[in-house]
Amino acid sequence: MFTIGDFARHGRVSVRMLHHYDAIGLLRPARVDPASGYRFYEAGQLARLNRITALKDLGFTLRQVRDILDEQVSAGELRGMLRLRQAELEAAMAAAADRLAQVEARLRTIESEGQMNTDDVVVKRIPAVRVAELSGVARSYEPRDIGPVVGPLFQELCRRLDEAGVTPVGPGIAYYEDAPGGDGILAHAAMPVAVAPEDGHDFAVVDLPAIERAATIVHRGPMDDVLSTEQTLARWIADGDHRSAGYARELYLEAGEDPAGWVTELQEPLAG
Repeated sequence: MFTIGDFARHGRVSVRMLHHYDAIGLLRPARVDPASGYRFYEAGQLARLNRITALKDLGFTLRQVRDILDEQVSAGELRGMLRLRQAELEAAMAAAADRLAQVEARLRTIESEGQMNTDDVVVKRIPAVRVAELSGVARSYEPRDIGPVVGPLFQELCRRLDEAGVTPVGPGIAYYEDAPGGDGILAHAAMPVAVAPEDGHDFAVVDLPAIERAATIVHRGPMDDVLSTEQTLARWIADGDHRSAGYARELYLEAGEDPAGWVTELQEPLAG
């Protein structure tokens, strides 16, 4: 038999934890010396300890662990609990990966500060264009909130255009405005088309007005990294005593399968 210290060492847990397991009836010592009160454990109890630790690491409470080990839940219930926990862990991992990607994008923005030349900014007139579009609300204007809204909107719009037999006549455009009530950003995913507005379409057909004076700059790469380009444009506007007149449009000049090869023109309207 093992002393509690030896058993804790072999099981890679603390003596304090074994005391707690004993107190709640999760793992009782095989024998307690009546005179000294010393606890002793059998080697076979390591198997139960291993299961306790594994189930704890999966996120089960100690009460749930005790019920599982004492077979107070059926095999089907246990399977359901494990599948639910698996889904929760996968969701947490996905969220953590998303947060890491956001941090990396922000670090790239910081590292590129001052590297883009504001001479790359061009002021020009953006002509009016008729577009088919779908719209959705994003929580904020941050790339992490815009991307998951705009991407699916474009996919769905292209599907609907294909079903309607409508062929786009130019590259995609995304444009933004404050959502009604000021709660979030209303994002529009649009494709230039040469069709008349009709009630029968399952997408909107609208005429985007011309922008008489737009400060434009080309962004290369994924839109997750667009902040550095946007901020270069913002510095140019501020340094030149210009004033922005709204959110920049995004004209997707190149948008292939690999985001690293994307080429996007940002078109920010200027007041006056």
